[in-house]
Amino acid sequence: MMPAVRLGTVDAFPENRGVRVDVGDVRVAVFRIGDKFYAIGDRCSHAEASLAEGEVFEGDVECPRHGAEFSLETGDALTLPATQAVPVFDIKVMDGDVLLVVGEDET
Repeated sequence: MMPAVRLGTVDAFPENRGVRVDVGDVRVAVFRIGDKFYAIGDRCSHAEASLAEGEVFEGDVECPRHGAEFSLETGDALTLPATQAVPVFDIKVMDGDVLLVVGEDET
């Protein structure tokens, strides 16, 4: 089993909004949609804006700076001006804690 980093309790993550967490020197945007959690790289691949600050729409997040959309599931850039995907991280929920799996950082 891959090691994991505890990010907080489930209740620390509001629904349909992003939360930025720093894991070492890696910025991660964590999103809670219903009972599912998603974690992607927090920096927009177009202009380095924080994706955790973006709006969530049906499983995608919109960059707050220029409106590029990214899939929370795959990290793919879905609209211009972004053309490159962002990293995707594996999230587990155990006993009410949200864990980021270390080592599985890109899809």
